[in-house]
Amino acid sequence: MYISNLYKTDFYAWTQEQVRLLTTQQWNQLDTINLIEEIETLGRKERQELRNRLGILLGHLLKWQFQADKRTNSWLGTIREQRIQIKLLLSDSPSLKPYLEEVFLTAYELGLAFAIRETQLGEQVFPEICPYTLGETLNPEFLPNPNQVDEQSE
Repeated sequence: MYISNLYKTDFYAWTQEQVRLLTTQQWNQLDTINLIEEIETLGRKERQELRNRLGILLGHLLKWQFQADKRTNSWLGTIREQRIQIKLLLSDSPSLKPYLEEVFLTAYELGLAFAIRETQLGEQVFPEICPYTLGETLNPEFLPNPNQVDEQSE
């Protein structure tokens, strides 16, 4: 009962107690219900972080392409940082790599909403379907040019 209450009143202390119990192999003392829930939550957070970083990256690529006259080094810095952070996430958890393709469309929707809000350009300015491949999006050398959409449709 003490452990379960600790989970609700002092999460950090609860985690440290769980580590101690695991280390000393006191299996019957573990707060297994909450421990299982926390482990599942960790996996979801990793996926959410990957999706959100991909969305920010796509949003900045859209800004780069569709507001070329307002490009800043800050946008370029964000593009580079998100690519690095995604690479680090995948390095730490390689099993997330297949999730990239699964979440790419959702991440584009997030990036599109971000780009519309940030640029104040109308929704009709941006492609309904992501104009970049996943490979291009993650490629550190890739930056879209303003005419990319026209070139692809010809």
